[in-house]
Amino acid sequence: MTAHPKTIRARRNRYLLSVMLILVAGALVYAGYWWYYSRFRVVSHNAFITGNLIPVEADATGIVTQVLVEESQYVNKGDLLVRLDEHRALTALGQSRGELGQVVREIGAVFSTHRQMCQKLKARSARFARVRHDVIRLRQALPSGSVSGQVMQNAEDQMIALEAEMREAEAELKAIEAKVSGTSRTLHPDVEAAKYKFIAAYLEYSRQQIHAPVSGYVSMRKVQVGSRVQPGDPLMTLVPLDHLWVEANLRETEMARIRPGQPAEITVDLYGKSHIYHGTVEGLVPGTGSVFALLPPDNASGNFIHIVERVPVRIALQKDEILKNPVRPGLSTVTSIYVEESEQPLSASIASVSSQEYKTDIFIDELTDAQARAQKIILDNLVQKNDPLESNCKTPETSNH
Repeated sequence: MTAHPKTIRARRNRYLLSVMLILVAGALVYAGYWWYYSRFRVVSHNAFITGNLIPVEADATGIVTQVLVEESQYVNKGDLLVRLDEHRALTALGQSRGELGQVVREIGAVFSTHRQMCQKLKARSARFARVRHDVIRLRQALPSGSVSGQVMQNAEDQMIALEAEMREAEAELKAIEAKVSGTSRTLHPDVEAAKYKFIAAYLEYSRQQIHAPVSGYVSMRKVQVGSRVQPGDPLMTLVPLDHLWVEANLRETEMARIRPGQPAEITVDLYGKSHIYHGTVEGLVPGTGSVFALLPPDNASGNFIHIVERVPVRIALQKDEILKNPVRPGLSTVTSIYVEESEQPLSASIASVSSQEYKTDIFIDELTDAQARAQKIILDNLVQKNDPLESNCKTPETSNH
């Protein structure tokens, strides 16, 4: 039975009215959602987890004899990661040890020579003074005829010879003083040079064992047993997972309302929308991604296309949340920043360097230990006490003769 046209028209009007009511309700819901929520937030899907990737590099030359860690393992700061062949470094260390001891003994001999020359100058000065007094007395007795002219001449010749010998000893003493004046057996420049040569060899020897600079997970291990490494060669990377942040690449049209200190909510694709991480905007990178690219654009060349640039924004994650639900650098996120509250200016930054991967102290005792070893070598080869130079080795005044 065919429905009456009026009935069909009424039914169609009811359908259209229902659709209109649904559209109006949806628009009202969206408007309410935007008014109470979205207008205070900037949402970005171009955001990723990132963190500090700590490179472990060789600091000495050698052949790898042992690799003690593998990827995905957790290591503590100071743990031994790689061991190099120590034979060459140990040989160089022994050679520098012998050279340091030899220099100490040579400088000790120079100081002893100084003392010897000082006594030699005193002896010649005393002989010269005695002959000079004899010459004075002979000159006084010469007019009376009690002394012959030959005796007088011989005495004067002897005085001249002794004065020349005294001047020669004085010159030799000054030459020795030029080497040792103002210093001591343990602080002589030659000893210092040999000492730090030994310290350099000791550091080269100690760096044959490569330790973890920070705590973290091993990643990107490249080192293999038998490889010959040079200073600067990358061996592996350590990733601390207790300090991570989000790098959200926001459009430049959204940056006007972004300020450090604003709260953010982050969802990671790993866990889905059911788990929300809470973060805080720490600062804005001072430049768009394009200017830091390997080949930055040259807009002055005429090949210009106006596009909306993106600026990286750093958002800190809470440590307790990422420890409870671990994440990894590189994971994709959806980041929502609440842009209404913040008293910080746009150029401010609240980022800090307080976490453990910004400082390492695994090398702090190496220099102290090396200096202590060098000082022991010096003292072991110091035959005589470290006395100051003689201060009374002076040439006496000579009178006219």
